[in-house]
Amino acid sequence: MTDTKQRVKTLGQVAVRFSGDSGDGMQLAGNIFTNVSAGLGNSVSTFPDYPAEIRAPQGSLGGVSGFQVSIGSGVHTPGDSCDVLVAMNPAALKQNYRTVKQGGVVIVDIDSFKEDGLKKAKFQTDDAVKELGITAQVVEVPVTSMTKAALADSGMDPKSVLKCRNIFTLGLLCWLFDRPLESAAKMLRAKFAKKPAVYEANAKVLQAGFDYGHNIHASVSTYRVETDEIRPGVYTDVKGNEATAYGLIMASEKSGLPLYLGSYPITPATDILHELAKRKDLGVKACQMEDEIAGVCSAIGASFAGSLAVTSTSGPGLALKGEAIGLAVMAELPLVVIDVQRGGPSTGLPTKTEQTDLNQALYGRNGESPLAVVAPLSPTDCFDTAFEACRIAVEHMTPVILLSDAFIGNGSSAWRIPEAGDYPEIRPNFVPDEVKDSWRPYMRDPETLTRYWAIPGTPGMMHRLGGLEKDDHTGAISTDPRNHAVMVERRREKVARIARDIPAQEVVCDSPEAETLLVGWGGTYGHLYTAAEELNAQGVPVALAQFRYINPLPANTPELLRRYKRVIVAELNSGQFADYLQARFPDVNISRINKIEGQPFLVSEIVESVKELLNK
Repeated sequence: MTDTKQRVKTLGQVAVRFSGDSGDGMQLAGNIFTNVSAGLGNSVSTFPDYPAEIRAPQGSLGGVSGFQVSIGSGVHTPGDSCDVLVAMNPAALKQNYRTVKQGGVVIVDIDSFKEDGLKKAKFQTDDAVKELGITAQVVEVPVTSMTKAALADSGMDPKSVLKCRNIFTLGLLCWLFDRPLESAAKMLRAKFAKKPAVYEANAKVLQAGFDYGHNIHASVSTYRVETDEIRPGVYTDVKGNEATAYGLIMASEKSGLPLYLGSYPITPATDILHELAKRKDLGVKACQMEDEIAGVCSAIGASFAGSLAVTSTSGPGLALKGEAIGLAVMAELPLVVIDVQRGGPSTGLPTKTEQTDLNQALYGRNGESPLAVVAPLSPTDCFDTAFEACRIAVEHMTPVILLSDAFIGNGSSAWRIPEAGDYPEIRPNFVPDEVKDSWRPYMRDPETLTRYWAIPGTPGMMHRLGGLEKDDHTGAISTDPRNHAVMVERRREKVARIARDIPAQEVVCDSPEAETLLVGWGGTYGHLYTAAEELNAQGVPVALAQFRYINPLPANTPELLRRYKRVIVAELNSGQFADYLQARFPDVNISRINKIEGQPFLVSEIVESVKELLNK
């Protein structure tokens, strides 16, 4: 509803997009705004959209950096479009004006709309708003000059002053959405804890932006945003990569195994290495290795020595790690391989998101090399899925690939910090006392076929593991054809039996009328869930199954897929999961929705694509 007297819009959800040059601090302003909103009880979903270039020319179209956040009640996506766009220069406006909703607000730094800035953004006239045909409420704010005025007596050099422009817009948005300045100031204080003068300058500019909002209150609508009914606890805004790191730490605590990460920096996975490197106080060993192969090989060595071993990477790094992962399959060692997917092939689109590494995760090794594959559904689910990947790896003595992606790895959601008691103990499959006298390296648990884990140095349990095939009984090198066939089948069946130890696949948005099942996997959950809700609201009954467990699939998958007349698989690739399901269930009628643009789905794309498929 809209209160026309006070020009206050009350919305269940609202989306804001910060946009400017890659050096304008849009990610910082967006992250602080998100954290403040999460602290007020809003659910949040973010989409940081970085340029692929390391440093495009300032003010150019290719150098525009964006950060979109949706806040409110029941938020699952950052939004197809935004209610408010902040454009710090002409290029940002040109690249993003189409994302503004009808009746929305565009805030521009009018100081940057001079001849030079307009020329860099390839405008033909000196009136960018008219040239683009923008009909939204445009608020021309002298951000640069107001920032300079606020810091006139600070003694800061001009370049440092300009770096504070993003915080002026943050203050303005805090006024626009009735966000408390105290919370934003607290985050700035933490950000610049070692630079008190910089904090003081930014705090002053934050207040100036907020005060400016009061002075223009008659010329633009303000917003009141609804909050969720939330479970009591401590909440924070968390990025997917951070949540992944925290999930690994929880798994270390619950397994009693020291956590080791062997990694090499690669976009968009590097933040996992950064976060774990800070946690020496929790006994974490995080090593930046000289390359991707060294990263995974050091982790395999740590696993052999009895650690909870992890390596993190993106698609190009996963390719380089392939042979070593095959070694971990052959040796049957626990290992977690985290792949934060990005656009490819090769270097591809380092800052963009895709789901194009699924086939590589399932099949990207020589020989018969089965392993478990899981995929988190959201930034907060990265915590649970990382914990689960560790549990499966340790209890079933297998490598596990965790397929995150740039969208949820860099994106964030409001997260309730969990209690340790909410998570089960992880039980390493150490050699049990009753078989210690007869133990051999490939002696197995009869139910799971998981081999028992003997840590080097344990008396009476000297053994060798390596990349050559071993005898099923003695663990000695074997080239016997029949033994090789046995070992291949053992490794395959061991992974298949993990299906007994994972939850059944759930269906949401279901109804008795639904004859169509929308299927997704991993980080597309928020978009598919919102699309399913919209379709049902429009009288198009569909159910949704979002898969977290990829290999093995949950045990009820065959029955689930055959329950519906039509299955539509939506994924950010050319159809890899659809092919995977079709190969296993050839009798199921599978249709496809695919997008390979380096961008996440729009909810509207899914809704329209489902309608089109159903109308054929």
